[in-house]
Amino acid sequence: MISTQNVSLQYGKRVLFDEVNIKFTSGNCYGIIGANGAGKSTFLKILSGEIAPNSGSVNIEPGKRMAILKQNHFEYNDIPVLDAVMMGHTQLWKVKEEKDAIYAKPDFNEEDGHRASELEAEFADMDGWNAESDAAALLSGLGITEDKHYIHVKNLNGSEKVRVLLAQALFGNPDILILDEPTNDLDIETVSWLEDYLLDFKNTVIVVSHDRHFLDTVCTHIADIDFGAIKIFTGNYSFWYESSQLALSQRSAANKKAEEKKKELEEFIARFSANAAKSKQATSRKKLLDKINVEDIQASSRKYPAIIFTQNREAGDQILEMNKLSKKRNGEYLFKDLELFVNKGDKIMVTGNSLAITSLFEVLMGEDEEYEGSFKFGQTITTAYLPNENSEYFNSDENLIDWLRQYSEGEKDEVYIRGFLGKMLFSGQETLKKCNVLSGGEKVRCMVSRMMLQGANLLILDEPTNHLDLESIQAFNKALINFPGTVIFTSHDHTFVQTIANRVLEIRSDGFKDTLSSFDEYLEKKHALS
Repeated sequence: MISTQNVSLQYGKRVLFDEVNIKFTSGNCYGIIGANGAGKSTFLKILSGEIAPNSGSVNIEPGKRMAILKQNHFEYNDIPVLDAVMMGHTQLWKVKEEKDAIYAKPDFNEEDGHRASELEAEFADMDGWNAESDAAALLSGLGITEDKHYIHVKNLNGSEKVRVLLAQALFGNPDILILDEPTNDLDIETVSWLEDYLLDFKNTVIVVSHDRHFLDTVCTHIADIDFGAIKIFTGNYSFWYESSQLALSQRSAANKKAEEKKKELEEFIARFSANAAKSKQATSRKKLLDKINVEDIQASSRKYPAIIFTQNREAGDQILEMNKLSKKRNGEYLFKDLELFVNKGDKIMVTGNSLAITSLFEVLMGEDEEYEGSFKFGQTITTAYLPNENSEYFNSDENLIDWLRQYSEGEKDEVYIRGFLGKMLFSGQETLKKCNVLSGGEKVRCMVSRMMLQGANLLILDEPTNHLDLESIQAFNKALINFPGTVIFTSHDHTFVQTIANRVLEIRSDGFKDTLSSFDEYLEKKHALS
């Protein structure tokens, strides 16, 4: 369907890809993974033709149509929403425009009639008469209500524009679908809709995503960018991760015999194959695991941060209590009459409107004092906060050591401070980097260093996985599972939430719902009632 031949790309002395030969076939979904900076998005741009490699070529089977999730959210601002979606099928839209222009001519002649007839046939072959209804169905599935289908894209909010661009990429059943971070700005329900759509999609999908649940659900293969090469593995992300970690531990044990390694991996594959049948994936995909060559599995070169949250003081039984806690904005309630008693060791996922959740966290952290009702922390409670928006913390030109030192109430020694930065993969000269030039992911890693330094017994986290790579998300996930204290958080990462939360708090403008269950159980109950 689509393949590369000896593709190489180099920026200065840095080699991203060296003679990559890879083939993506029809009916499969390929998850492109790699550490930050490995070149995931760059490789998608090479496949789509947006950038050219230094050498080599990309070959697409003749007659096959490619669709790409666009990243420019302003490109279609002056276009009606429904038209913007249909424009995803370039040839169909071109035929429609030419056809409409001919019919609009005041001096329509015989030659125009012949051309219109040709265009009508071509339009029908591309199922053009169902184009508007198909586009509308995609928009509705992605949460864009019918009343917004005919307004201009510029009148939508940022999240809605992302959904329109996603609908545009999906429109018209493309032969090759390239998606770069398609779950960004989508709520969990919409991500679930997209997962179901892609599971039924019969053509080729190539996707980059930091959402492990999404990769596990839709991917039949993982294409791993590592050591300047790209290697395809059969199976989903969890299988790749677990097997690569197993290979890494075995590689470090030099006395392991080759046969022992092979036997252990084969046993792991067998266990994974059994579990795959229980997942959301189609059962037929389980058979792909039978084709795995044990010798192909190798350790990854990736580095995982060492996130470890410890409590300087163990909390007592009184953690946090809310009494009719409410917050208004512009005269309307964001959340209302919250009544909540937080138990020691609770790990509470807060769901609902993202603005309401952020406002709740800001109230609890004392950053917003305009609220109704009351809340009270226990006397033994110390808090650490990871806000969704952190730019105000990085306005100075301090280096990372001095930046982090200001948050240490005790030890100020440079070696001590460097230790917390090192845990988040800032080492050597990187610790002298100015904090006002950091990337989004680097800022979050610094904020996590700050949280570890604080030694709090209650963590409040607003979308903690934003801007992080898969390795950091994985490490963060394990750290919160192992944290003995209490956590109140929100996240759109399904796996992150399901593996951490033991309680779900849904906040609304007219009340709240407190569910003592895992996140998946909460979703099942919610769907059963809808």
